[in-house]
Amino acid sequence: MKPTFDIDALRAVVAGTDLGSFARAAVQLGRSQSAISMQLKKLEQQAGTPLFIRKGRGLVPTEAGEAFVSYARRIVALNDEAALALGSTTTTAAVRFGLPQDFFDDVMPATLKAFAGAHENVHVEVHAGENHNLAEEVRNGRLDVAIAFFKSGAHDEGEVLCELPMQWLACETVLKPQPKGPVPLVLFSHPCLFRQAALATLEQAQMRWRAALTTPSLPGIWAALRSGLGVAVRTDHGRPQDIACIGSSLNLPVLPPIEVRLLVAPNASPLAHDLSRVLRQETLARIGGTVR
Repeated sequence: MKPTFDIDALRAVVAGTDLGSFARAAVQLGRSQSAISMQLKKLEQQAGTPLFIRKGRGLVPTEAGEAFVSYARRIVALNDEAALALGSTTTTAAVRFGLPQDFFDDVMPATLKAFAGAHENVHVEVHAGENHNLAEEVRNGRLDVAIAFFKSGAHDEGEVLCELPMQWLACETVLKPQPKGPVPLVLFSHPCLFRQAALATLEQAQMRWRAALTTPSLPGIWAALRSGLGVAVRTDHGRPQDIACIGSSLNLPVLPPIEVRLLVAPNASPLAHDLSRVLRQETLARIGGTVR
């Protein structure tokens, strides 16, 4: 006889994985830690294999557990979607999407507005995080949908939406001249595709450089440029009006293009696929790059 997994237990698995702690999941779900532990133990007995192992003070999924979490996420999402379709107000369907900071001001609000217009009462969780984490979050099922930057032609992960040229950017009115010194760079924290492109391009051109400032914040990049600390590499998308493309004026080498790709989690729910279609449409409508 095939096991029938309890929806509340599956919800606990999803919450514990997303929060990185089953203790925090217990608080969020209004249950005791012992109750959550009993649910996990029962799920492992039904699955016939360990789903989580202890690492430090917490639990992390085994290889089987990662697959189980992915299915649990889909089952919970479908359960909540069905409840919502039947008029239940006790649960709310939810989807989660991520994107780089470059798209906060246009793609994100446009996507949320368009999706909400077709899906009322659906909770949308936005993860506006560091680009290098987004693909992993989607692969592991912690995000349903995302757009992210990728090195052009690097591999086949996701759907290529468009290709954008990378640019050397600075605030021309306050940029401090560096006639013979190394190029002062305003850099995103490692790892970063724009950072990698800037350093590789300068080294290939045998031009010296120095790190003037490093930050994990895109607004921090703009502030540093406005302070005249140096030059940065980014696309032209979302560039503030007081920041200019200055590559030719400083005789800096040409940078390679970068791709924007759409990522969808394995076993994504129908709601997540609806969100991916909206995200694709709104991204292409606003980025204006070369469609691939």
